Amino acid sequence: MASGGLQLLGFVMAFLGWIGIIISTAMPQWKMASYAGDNIVTAQALYEGLWMSCAMQSTGQIQCKVYDSLLKLESSLQATRALMVASIILGLVGMFVAVIGMKCMKCMEDDQVKKMRMAVFGGVIFIISGLAALVATSWYGNRVARAFYDPFTPVNTRFEFGSALFIGWAASSLAILGGSFLCCSCPRRETSYPPTRGYPKNASSTGKDYV
Repeated sequence: MASGGLQLLGFVMAFLGWIGIIISTAMPQWKMASYAGDNIVTAQALYEGLWMSCAMQSTGQIQCKVYDSLLKLESSLQATRALMVASIILGLVGMFVAVIGMKCMKCMEDDQVKKMRMAVFGGVIFIISGLAALVATSWYGNRVARAFYDPFTPVNTRFEFGSALFIGWAASSLAILGGSFLCCSCPRRETSYPPTRGYPKNASSTGKDYV
C-alpha cells in the first residue's frame, strides 16, 4: 500500500509539472522590460515570450504581436522552443505509459513484472521531460541575465526574468521529482526459490520378495 501511495503521489506531481510546462510555454512573460535606471517609463510594460511580444498600457490594455518569421528568430530562441515542445510531447507519452503501470489500474494485471516496468519507464520519460524544460528555461534565463549585466546593453532595452521562467523552473522540478517517485515506488522483487520436492519414500520391503 505504501508503494502504491508513493506511485500515485509521483504521478500527480509529474502530471502537475507537465501542466505547468505547458502553461510556461504558452505564456508571453518569459522576460519583462526592466526600468532600473535613470529613464523610468511607467506608461507601459513590455513582455517577450517564445511565440509573441506584448505591451501592456497603464490603462490595463494588452497588445500582443506574434513573431512574423521563424527563420529571422535567434537560434537560441528556436532551440528553446524545440526543447519546450519536446518536453511537452515527452510528458504526454510518459503520462500514458505511467497510467498503464499504475497499481490502481487493471491494465496488465496478469503480468505484474511488465506492469512494474511500465511504471518505471513512465517515470524515466517524465524525468527526461523535466530535464528538457529545465535546460530550456535555465538557458533562456542565463541569456537574459548576461544581457542585463552587459555594459554595452542600453538601459532602456534591458530585460529581467518573467513569471513564465519561474513557473517553468517549478514545473520542471515537479516533473523530475514526480518521475523519481515513480521510479522508486516499485518494491524490490523477492528472490523466488523453486519449491522443494519431497523424496519418494522407499517401499517397505516385505518377506514376499525372498524365496
